Order: sequence, then C-alpha cells, then structure tokens
Amino acid sequence: MPRGTVEVLLVGAKGLENTDFLCNMDPYVIIICRTQEQKSSVASGKGTEPEWNENFVFTISDSVSELSIKIMDSDSGSEDDFVGQATIPLDPLFMEGNLPPTSYNVVKDEEYRGEIKVGLTFTHQGGYDQESSGQEESYGGWKESSD
Repeated sequence: MPRGTVEVLLVGAKGLENTDFLCNMDPYVIIICRTQEQKSSVASGKGTEPEWNENFVFTISDSVSELSIKIMDSDSGSEDDFVGQATIPLDPLFMEGNLPPTSYNVVKDEEYRGEIKVGLTFTHQGGYDQESSGQEESYGGWKESSD
C-alpha cells in the first residue's frame, strides 16, 4: 500500500464540448483523490482549449487506486455546468514514480468529450532511511544546506 504524495500537473484540455452557446465557456477543474478535493483556477473565456499549468499535491496514506478529474464551466448567475470527467488509474504511477504529461479521455454520459493533459509524480514516504540513500532533504523545492 503506497504512502506519500502525488503531485498533479494540470496542463490543459482540448476538444471539449462548449456548454455556453453564446460565448466561450470558462472552464475549471476539480481534482478528487479519495476524500481530498482541489480546484483549479477558472480559465476565463478560454473555451474548449483551456490551459492551466497548475500544480496540486495530494497526500496518499491508504489504498487509492485512481484520480478523478471533473471539468466544469463557471457560470455567473446560474449553476456551473458539468463538461466531463476523466479517471486516471494510479497503479502505473506507483510503479514508475513519474508519468510525463499524458492526454486522458474526457467522458460525459459515456461519450467522448475531449481530452485533458495531466502529468503525475509520486513521492514515496516512509519505509527507508534517507541517510543511506544519499538524498538530501528538500523543503518545497529548496534544499537545506548544512552550512
């Protein structure tokens, strides 16, 4: 059972179904990992080809087999529209440790609705001694020096 963190790089989407008929939609993404949920910024007016290039980090401590990504269209004055959803199996990530940005099918009502591009990195925690592995501890991308 893997323990650690999963970093999600939300790159962008293409070929989405436009849910706004009079103007470009304003898509955003909700990423769900078991009980954890994180929301991207709204790509205002980006329509069916939004780009985010945002990172999200989830803590994995129990059996998580997939990541769910819901694409929504932000609507002012009414309820946001559901554009589609992608489900990403995490087993290949746990084996490889890193998956480069890959396109996953977006589905709504069991029909193809475009693609979303996501990169994944898994950082294993616990179970080994960092001293013997020769790795330095890092804090949020900064390495702590012993000076």
